Amino acid sequence: MHLRTVVGSVELEVWHGQDPQDKHWGCPIRERWVLGPHQQLSPALQERLAFTATLARTYEGAAQIASKWGSPVDDSLMHALVQQLGSKAEAQTQQRMKQLPQEQQPQRKPSELAVLMLDGWFGRFRGPGWGKQRTKKERVEWHEIKTGVFYLQEQAAHTQAGRGMIADKRLVRWQGEPLEFGQRLHWEAQCGGLGRARQSLVVGDGIAWIWNLKADRWPGALELLDFWHSSQHVWELGQALCAEREVATQAWVEPRLHRLRHGQEQAVLKEIASLKGRRGPAGEVVRRQQNYFAAHAGRMNYKTFADRGWPIGSGAVESACLGSQCRFKEPGQFWSRKGFRHLCALEEARHNHHWDELWFAV
Repeated sequence: MHLRTVVGSVELEVWHGQDPQDKHWGCPIRERWVLGPHQQLSPALQERLAFTATLARTYEGAAQIASKWGSPVDDSLMHALVQQLGSKAEAQTQQRMKQLPQEQQPQRKPSELAVLMLDGWFGRFRGPGWGKQRTKKERVEWHEIKTGVFYLQEQAAHTQAGRGMIADKRLVRWQGEPLEFGQRLHWEAQCGGLGRARQSLVVGDGIAWIWNLKADRWPGALELLDFWHSSQHVWELGQALCAEREVATQAWVEPRLHRLRHGQEQAVLKEIASLKGRRGPAGEVVRRQQNYFAAHAGRMNYKTFADRGWPIGSGAVESACLGSQCRFKEPGQFWSRKGFRHLCALEEARHNHHWDELWFAV
């Protein structure tokens, strides 16, 4: 039997045949090492290659890294390994979802706040016309990848340089309906300590599915509109108003942003709501922004939350989305649904502390 290992290729002389006890045919050492019938990679090498694949930006890059630490492989092997182990990781995720979540550190004291941040980004997928020379069907499709991050407030800190960091967070991605995404994120959040937090907070932008999901899955949680997104809408409103009045947009926007951020949000919202109707494109912008701020009026308690040391922005999930796009939107990358899901499942197993289950689960 030939087996590729972390120290190179080895040749083993092994017993194989029929088990005298239960009469099944097999190879005892393969069964002892939990190797598949035709598996030629040792479990230790599989783990090392798979871990590398979840950190590199391409399969080719992962193969190049592996060659540097003494295990030369090609990108096709890396791809095949991710599909095999990613399928197993996704199957384990689906199996876990059927069980009650168990918090991984139940001995910790109750947390002051549990934070859930939600956002989305768009990935390139192979459409029904992919690979066809003559077709009226779309060759490429864009699908939203819903992304969620969960952490406990005491896990948030800052580096000496002032950069924010989170010691431990859960990450979930899903290309599909918000309901399934919410179930997966809630399960991971429960494992991360959601159940013993005194309060929970959902932070997101203005897209409707986030707040619909929040109402369905976490109805008792506090809500906060990401401050950066709300400030962008103030800027859009200011540009529409100041274009008519020929005054500096910055002079109109910055005082209102300051008041919005420092506890005078109701006065700012009242001023926006009382703006008179206008004609033309500027009037359409004003009406759209008035509707936007009216819809999110109860989600702008920035000073209250900031004074408690709580987040007022969705930077953690924005960072997760950016990192995902760096991995999944490289030039020339067009994903199949299955290939995308398998790599995501493998990355989430690493992020969410399920990695060892891929190798030691019974």
